[in-house]
Amino acid sequence: MPQISFFYGIIILMNFSDHAPAHFHAWYGDYKIIVSIKDGIVKGEMPGRALRMILEWLDLHREELLGCWDRAQKGDPLGKIEPLK
Repeated sequence: MPQISFFYGIIILMNFSDHAPAHFHAWYGDYKIIVSIKDGIVKGEMPGRALRMILEWLDLHREELLGCWDRAQKGDPLGKIEPLK
């Protein structure tokens, strides 16, 4: 699963040819979640502070994430997205 961003110990990943709806995976220590790109729905558990950072990052980069999703569905390189600062 390619890593597309990394910030504050949070790893953001996206699978090639993954199932709909468009989403990404976020890992932080032993915590793992799946986040829907369009509506921010979260599946899984994540500490509150890390989750707030992930959702803030999502709001800042939603269009880029949708572009990554489109490329992933085609098997093209995903590239990197700027981390949260």
